[in-house]
Amino acid sequence: MSEIKSTDIDRLVRRATQARDHAYAPHSHFYVGSAVLVEDGQIVDGCNVENASYSLCMCAERTAAAAAVASGHRNIRAVAVASIGGVSPCGACRQFLAEFNYEMVVICVNVIDGSRRTFKLSSLLPEAFDATHLPAQS
Repeated sequence: MSEIKSTDIDRLVRRATQARDHAYAPHSHFYVGSAVLVEDGQIVDGCNVENASYSLCMCAERTAAAAAVASGHRNIRAVAVASIGGVSPCGACRQFLAEFNYEMVVICVNVIDGSRRTFKLSSLLPEAFDATHLPAQS
């Protein structure tokens, strides 16, 4: 995980923590912020956005990744997720993120004490479903 500079990790964590302030979570009251580091060093952030119909909720990781894609980025080098307890991305987010770099660095940040846990996405989602599983296009 040494390919990401510690200064970039610190910037990423700070942006994820700040993004948490914008979360919309009136139902669960579980506020999450996320930030992704893209190939050119830019950071794009996102937060969770809930809905009374829980299946329509958007996790912070997916909003950050979608915002990065909407800005023209296709390779995410790292993602930080900031929450109480420092939770890791849910299964849906793991699969969603794998589309943009199966080996990205995942940093889980506990906003209460600042502690961090760091993983490779591939270790959190072994044998991800990807384009190689789809039928060949002719």
